[in-house]
Amino acid sequence: MRFVLALDQGTTSSRAVLFDAAGEVRALAQRETTQLFPRPGWVEQDPREIWRTQLECAQEALTAANVGARDIAAIGITNQRETTIVWDRDTGEPLYNAIVWQDRRTAQMCDKLKAEGLQALFQGRTGLVLDPYFSGTKLRWILDQVADARKRAETGKLCFGTVDSWLIWQLTGGAEHITDATNAARTLLFNVHSTDWDDKLLGLLGVPRSVLPRVVGCSEVSAHTLPPLLGAAIPIAGIAGDQQAALFGQRCVAPGMVKNTYGTGCFMLMNTGERPVASTQGLITTVAWRLGTHKSYALEGSIFVAGAAIQWLRDGLGLIRKSSDVDALAARVPDNGGVFLVPAFAGLGAPHWDPYARGAVVGLTQGSTAAHLARATLESIAYQTADILDAMQADSRIALKELRVDGGATRSDLLMQFQADVLDVPVIRPRLLESTAMGAAYLAGLAVGYWSDAAQLDAQWKPERVFEPDMASGERERLKAMWRQAVTRSKGWAGAE
Repeated sequence: MRFVLALDQGTTSSRAVLFDAAGEVRALAQRETTQLFPRPGWVEQDPREIWRTQLECAQEALTAANVGARDIAAIGITNQRETTIVWDRDTGEPLYNAIVWQDRRTAQMCDKLKAEGLQALFQGRTGLVLDPYFSGTKLRWILDQVADARKRAETGKLCFGTVDSWLIWQLTGGAEHITDATNAARTLLFNVHSTDWDDKLLGLLGVPRSVLPRVVGCSEVSAHTLPPLLGAAIPIAGIAGDQQAALFGQRCVAPGMVKNTYGTGCFMLMNTGERPVASTQGLITTVAWRLGTHKSYALEGSIFVAGAAIQWLRDGLGLIRKSSDVDALAARVPDNGGVFLVPAFAGLGAPHWDPYARGAVVGLTQGSTAAHLARATLESIAYQTADILDAMQADSRIALKELRVDGGATRSDLLMQFQADVLDVPVIRPRLLESTAMGAAYLAGLAVGYWSDAAQLDAQWKPERVFEPDMASGERERLKAMWRQAVTRSKGWAGAE
């Protein structure tokens, strides 16, 4: 067995990455997926397209490397989290489009639950806040709004799952309806202390237990692929939500270690070890991974729009032809010229949790240019990350020593340097930016003995560049204060009607 195959199903694309025993990428295939916006604040995807593109990527990666299924020791799966799919247990047909994690349609449902005084109960048991981001209210919406859905659910005819469950159902021909603890922990239905579905919360959200997948560990052989799909039955041995997979891939395995992933959104996780740390600063408590009987937890701050803001410059405004052009445009000016962009296109996540916030650009003058807006867009990613870090250090009482980063936007040297400046800590970009896929591969490979132990994995992580902070403290505080003013102006814009 010469390779491990990671399936990385993200918000805007499906990818398959083939790794060898040295942790090197031997083949990579990627296909974009379509996002649908049927109403303002609604974000959907076609579950069939998610499955089709993911399977095609897996087949393409094997072909590109000229290897067969019998050369694959195991498959690891990592996925966009919270995205909600419901399908027919007998036919496998989706009942409705996938409701994507960015979707805001259940904001009023969350408001009602808060008004009933249930925030503390949900947060105490799940580690999450009542926000449309998470899967539970999305699932409730489908059961309530799709014809006959609730009746079919209560008679055991429907399956609910996040994207990992949907892919595994398809890969096994419907033989396995499972998820792992990291994805289950994002549903508002899962007790992070007992690491099991919570009957009290199921009752409050009106979700029958029969629709839920079985929860398995992150690193164990839990299923096998149908032989015709890839050429042989391959063990599925690793499952983790994309951000937890990146935490594992970045080897942030000791308490206090932190990584930040710069993708469509931005997600910072701090390993807090064997105990869940309750947040008082607007962060969430989540499962980092479950390995056998051992559980690790993390504090997380979720930023809804990061790389998506750069895509907006490209697709919405036409200021750049491709995303990588943003650095050159932003570098035309020495600073932001007083322009601040708050990319609250889908509301604000941690630590604000305002589903009614909307994007805002402040500080414009007649001297403002496209370059200033490009620079403000890059800087907005760093400012949002700084907000999260301030909350994380207050919750954990751990001072950050370094930040390990991954994701597509980390290729921007300008952004990474500014990130180090506003955080006042070194930012370390690893040699391999495929941390999410790498984490899924590591979890799968450990389960089947492809890699012997954690020490072997630790030895494979290597930095490519360290960005040292180089900004005067007075300037840092001035800019952060202006950023906070800009955020205030974006809040509550959409109203609660």
